[in-house]
Amino acid sequence: MGRPVTAGAEEGLDTVKASPLVPVPIPDRVAALIGSCMPERVLMAEMEADCAVREMELLRQPLRGAQAADRERLLSAVARANKVLAAYNPRLMILPGSGY
Repeated sequence: MGRPVTAGAEEGLDTVKASPLVPVPIPDRVAALIGSCMPERVLMAEMEADCAVREMELLRQPLRGAQAADRERLLSAVARANKVLAAYNPRLMILPGSGY
């Protein structure tokens, strides 16, 4: 009758590879539902880290004087937030080079 469906490896086809995840905006109601499942201190730490990272992206290179001090302040805010996030779930931490 017909051929059985195979995964393609026997036929010499390339295997399927997962592509990198693309950030997709989520609706506010979904974000609120996710947030309601987390302790408030974790939500606050997540927002603090997010704001600090976004502010750091606005700093121009090379850093001099006040900008260097601002960067240090922002890095310490991320470190404080990461302590709270790591205690709740280590995968929530913001790491260098994470593409955040």
